[in-house]
Amino acid sequence: MLFGICNLSIVPLRANKSDMSEMTSQVLFGEVFEILETEKQWSKIRLNFDGFEGYIDNKQFVEISEKDFLSLINDERVYVAELLDFITSQENHLTTLPIGAQLPFYNNGQLRINNQKYTYENAVFKGKLAKIEIIKTAFTYLNTPFLWGGKTPFGIDCSGFTQMVYKLCGYHLLRNAKDQAKQGIVLSFIEESEAGDLAFFDNEEGEITHVGIILNDYNIIHAYGKVRIDTLDHSGIFNADLQKHTHKLRVIKKLI
Repeated sequence: MLFGICNLSIVPLRANKSDMSEMTSQVLFGEVFEILETEKQWSKIRLNFDGFEGYIDNKQFVEISEKDFLSLINDERVYVAELLDFITSQENHLTTLPIGAQLPFYNNGQLRINNQKYTYENAVFKGKLAKIEIIKTAFTYLNTPFLWGGKTPFGIDCSGFTQMVYKLCGYHLLRNAKDQAKQGIVLSFIEESEAGDLAFFDNEEGEITHVGIILNDYNIIHAYGKVRIDTLDHSGIFNADLQKHTHKLRVIKKLI
């Protein structure tokens, strides 16, 4: 088995081995993965964090040893906490990083990928944070435009948003809304929920297609056109701008 790590800021993960293929997710700097198949230009990978699979351009990652891979998946994970920041290489080159990028082998501002060393001097997320931090972190992404497959403040989808917010606070969510809905404990009523719980919504066929983070006072923050705040009631999400319900409530889950 071969292993890899993303050494660029934001890399698209494709459904198929083509630059024109759908971007199903993104790989951020420092994310590690198993390499399942490899060809001249493309490799099929499985991300370690959530098991999500897709194709990545071979020019947009580097291989790492099994020893480094195992260390990185077992050590405490450290993430960039600034909305947008950069690391500096030994050669004094800058790499821009979004919030949520992982800092491999981070120690006192130093990190490395293979033999390449970098310096990062600003705030980080690490460890499990209190549930209130989920709300504070969610607000960091407010007004981020919707982007299918996105996971950054430059573009994010509904489940990418919930996954990244929980991830930064030290909790594990799967990549897609329908899979996230299988995690946690079901709550029977909105009244039982608290800020930081997740609400899931389905389509006419009963398939879960949307997720958001519950706030206080029957509000919800979610990615719909942009990361926005709307009203949550027993029917679903009421959009004040459109003066109508846009999503039908299916289930509320508590993970923390």
